[in-house]
Amino acid sequence: MRADRLVTLLLLLQNRGQMTARDLATELEVSVRTVYRDIEALGASGVPVCADRGPAGGYRLIEGYRTRLTGLTDAEARALFLGGLPGPAGELGMGAVLATAQLKVQAALPAPLAGATRLVQERFHLDASAWFRETEAVPYLALAAEAVWERRELRVHYRRWNGEVHRELHPLGLVLKGGTWYLVARAETAVRTYRVARLLAAEPTGETFTRPDGFDLAAYWRAVSERLTAALHQDTARLRLSPRGQRLLPALFGGAGTRALRTAGAADAEGWVELDLLVEAQEVAVADLLRLGTEAEVLAPATLRTALARTVATLHTRYTG
Repeated sequence: MRADRLVTLLLLLQNRGQMTARDLATELEVSVRTVYRDIEALGASGVPVCADRGPAGGYRLIEGYRTRLTGLTDAEARALFLGGLPGPAGELGMGAVLATAQLKVQAALPAPLAGATRLVQERFHLDASAWFRETEAVPYLALAAEAVWERRELRVHYRRWNGEVHRELHPLGLVLKGGTWYLVARAETAVRTYRVARLLAAEPTGETFTRPDGFDLAAYWRAVSERLTAALHQDTARLRLSPRGQRLLPALFGGAGTRALRTAGAADAEGWVELDLLVEAQEVAVADLLRLGTEAEVLAPATLRTALARTVATLHTRYTG
């Protein structure tokens, strides 16, 4: 473990430049005292680590020093080639770049590791698109990606659910979620999310921008996802489910269905259980719950149960004449 940590410490200093002992401890998930010991060990092994004193000080490698050590293990090499999604990379305009980079890494690896990466490419394929849905056209994705990389301001024409708008955006990042691309960008003083397929036009303004200090794309996306989930799931339905309905629930309701099954009580003699399921607004909930057919019964709330009964009665009348 310590050898792996020393390699990581060396690569951190090489790739990031000067870092404080506390920053290194955070990255390595160890104590500051352990960092001090590791720095001494690197120095003793001949690595030229310098310590700068003072408030702006820290540890750094002597200028010009570079290690050729990659430290790639078998598992890390496999993960590198498993993680390169050719579809999304192509959409970003980086398909050829990814292929070239993988060839260069493969050529630099020892024979056993190179062979392992080829096996990964032969036996694993990652498809980020969702089932039963056509891939959206994203003609401005490559432009958006370039704007993110180069910190270029974009002027866009965007289609919202309630109309079309023109905006000047500072693109901060791109997110691929279930086969759909989203652009995270600052408009005026607020950071918002834009579905890339709804960009009707986009062009650089010729201006650049400064990224907000401390902006964390992953943390922002988690917060957006949590807010969306809370907004969608406005109510809780009490259900009675058959054994088949219990198998269908995760497939039809995703994570909400899986979590609901954890709340299920003991099964009765026929295997039916009662549980609580987070649902959306009533109109959407009715349509969603009807997909369970005769494998479910809504027990509460009464308003949802009544709405389902009314819909079923309408269907009965329509199909029986």
